[in-house]
Amino acid sequence: MDWSNLWFYAAPPVLGGIIGYFTNDIAIKMLFRPYRAIYIGRNRLPFTPGLIPRNQERLAKRVADTIMGSLLTPEELQNLARRLLQPERVQAGILWLLRLALDQIRLDKEQKTAKITANILKDLLGQSLPRLLKVLARREDFLEAQTNQIFDQVLLEFQLSDEQATKLADWLLQVVLPPDVIRQLLVDFLTDRTIQTIDEGFREKASGTYWVVANLFGLRNTLTRLRSYCLDEREAANDRIQELTRSLDVRNRLKTWLKNLSLQNLPVSTVRQLRKTIRDTIRSYLQTRGGEVLQGLSDSLDWENIASLLLNRLRNSAAVTTSLDVVSKELALILERYLERDLENIVAQAIPILSIDQVIVDRVKSTSAADLETAVEGIVKNELQAIVNLGGVLGFVVGSLQTLFLIFRNF
Repeated sequence: MDWSNLWFYAAPPVLGGIIGYFTNDIAIKMLFRPYRAIYIGRNRLPFTPGLIPRNQERLAKRVADTIMGSLLTPEELQNLARRLLQPERVQAGILWLLRLALDQIRLDKEQKTAKITANILKDLLGQSLPRLLKVLARREDFLEAQTNQIFDQVLLEFQLSDEQATKLADWLLQVVLPPDVIRQLLVDFLTDRTIQTIDEGFREKASGTYWVVANLFGLRNTLTRLRSYCLDEREAANDRIQELTRSLDVRNRLKTWLKNLSLQNLPVSTVRQLRKTIRDTIRSYLQTRGGEVLQGLSDSLDWENIASLLLNRLRNSAAVTTSLDVVSKELALILERYLERDLENIVAQAIPILSIDQVIVDRVKSTSAADLETAVEGIVKNELQAIVNLGGVLGFVVGSLQTLFLIFRNF
């Protein structure tokens, strides 16, 4: 066998396979490499940089258009939003935010939350509530049900106990109507005109034995002497009044009267009129002075301390902690109903704001050519290697056809 002829026929397939293999490999590499343009003098070498680095900006735009036109369409974004905003996920997020807010309040060393709450409470009681109260007090039925309920359940059924009646009777006799006050009342009452009126009335209306006494002796001298005695003998008059109070058992009589005192003993018409009078008095007072009272009360309170105590109570309240689940669930349902109605409009407004296409463009443009090559190879590495291998196979096939052509020609 002539070995020189053997290599002559074997060379085309081998060389074709090698050339096809490395040509495809070089072509694939040239998609990304070189990463930068190469210059000789002022002239840029052809095919530098690689195809993708040279057209990276246009590629970024095409990628963004493809994704936004085919993948992230408004309908797909709506479906994505529905999956992300399922009630269970939204409830969990709201619950997390509420617990985070409570933790933030606990860690608030500067008492910012307390100051804000204090301002709100101060404005509510000192400004908003007085204006609202003045408007509501103009209504005829303002607090009607409330005052009637208080009157029927408290005032109407109220009755002093034995101990309360005793203390009230002692207070009346010792503070309100002591002997000196009674003496002064007698002096003020027994004026000359009053004495004359009593004396004339007694003379006119008396009959029988009393008429004889009234016309012979009369009451003028007696009442005048009583007034003089109270004025000239104060200490003695006070002692006489005190003795008279004890002898008449005024304390026990007054105690019994107070103990039996009750609105239920009054006629029904009187009770109704009294209830209406109390209601009208309260409404009139609130209409004219209610705002001033609330304003003065608001100015006298330490709102920051009240707000701090209120927040501390809420932080440690078991009711607040247990209600977070209920609140988060209700808020999630409200949000779900809102999204069902306006999700399309929300997504349509969110797309321009998010500028997803510009984000994709900027991201692709900012990615280096080496990173793009690594990313593409990571995705289609086997496919690219198959192309290289296919180039080698095609080169080998073309070389084999050339060898067959040479063999047939020689024969």
